[in-house]
Formats: sequence, structure tokens, C-alpha cells
Amino acid sequence: MRKAKIERKTNETDILVELNIDGTGQNHISTGIGFFDHMLNLIAFHGCFDLKVICQGDLYIDDHHSVEDIGIALGQAFYEALGDGKGIKRYSSFHIPMDEALCLTTVDISGRPYLIFNVEFEVERLGNMSTQNFKEFFRAFAYNAGITLHINLLYGENDHHKIEAVFKAFSRTLKEASKIVSEEIPSSKGIL
Repeated sequence: MRKAKIERKTNETDILVELNIDGTGQNHISTGIGFFDHMLNLIAFHGCFDLKVICQGDLYIDDHHSVEDIGIALGQAFYEALGDGKGIKRYSSFHIPMDEALCLTTVDISGRPYLIFNVEFEVERLGNMSTQNFKEFFRAFAYNAGITLHINLLYGENDHHKIEAVFKAFSRTLKEASKIVSEEIPSSKGIL
């Protein structure tokens, strides 16, 4: 099993992340940010990842530190659990609809972190989460997991539907790209 446990403690957050890439979707999520808990549950369910995320953050300030630091810790957990990446598929892409919204997400587990995030929102908050912080989460994840991640919302009207399509597409793309399909390192360089 490809598993990792990350504990990250700063003056702003105290985070525990446990990840099993080869899981079944079991999860325990508690961040203090209800809408974000919903999105992290989608990652576990649609990626079939066993995921535990516990965060005590400075929510009396706002949700930024918690969301970004969870992205960092979850990215580190994914990187650690993946190991050298031997045998993984490496690339994947998914179109996922959520009612009127459609998202295309593409991943390269390359060791070269990068994020393209083409998603616009009409509202400033979804529940108690700032919509600006979705990009911060995905940036933190991509850079700490060492992946190239392109998220393109092709269209949509309802912001809840838009970001739900994004998280579902992201989780399914990540699961497919991390799937073991051979015995080789999937790079002409011989290393990811």
C-alpha cells in the first residue's frame, strides 16, 4: 500500500493528514470549514483514496492559512506515498460535469510542479470558505506533490456546481495518473 502520514504545525495551523493512495474512499475530515470538508470528502470518494485530514487553524482570522496549509500537507503526503513513481501511468485527463458546469482537469506526475487554474467565481464565499482560496489549495498541493496540474472550467453558472466539478475531476484525474500500469519509471530520463 502507498501510504503517508504528515503532521504540520505552525503558529497558524496544526494539521494531521493520513493518505492511502490505494484505498477505498474511507475518510475522516475535520477542518472547521464546512464547505472545504465537503470538497475534501469528494477527493476521497471520487479518488478512492483513504484520507484523514484534521486541522486546527486560526479561523478567527479567516480560512486562508488552513486551506493553504492543508494543500501543502496533502501534497506532501501524496508525494511521499507515491515514492519513486515506479510503474505509474503518470498522465491523465478527465472531463467531469456537475449539472450545467463542465470541468477538464489534466495531470502530469512529473516532479515538475506547475498550476494552471482557469476558474472564475461570481460570489466571494461558498459557505464559510473564500472562493479565492480554492486556487491557493490547488497551488499548494501541486507544488508540494511535484505535479503539473491544469484545471480548466469550460463553462458553468452556479459556483457550487463549478467547484464541485473541479474537485471531482481533480480526484479522478489524480487517481488515474497514479495507477500502477507497468514496472518502469514513466520517464525517458529514468526518474520523475
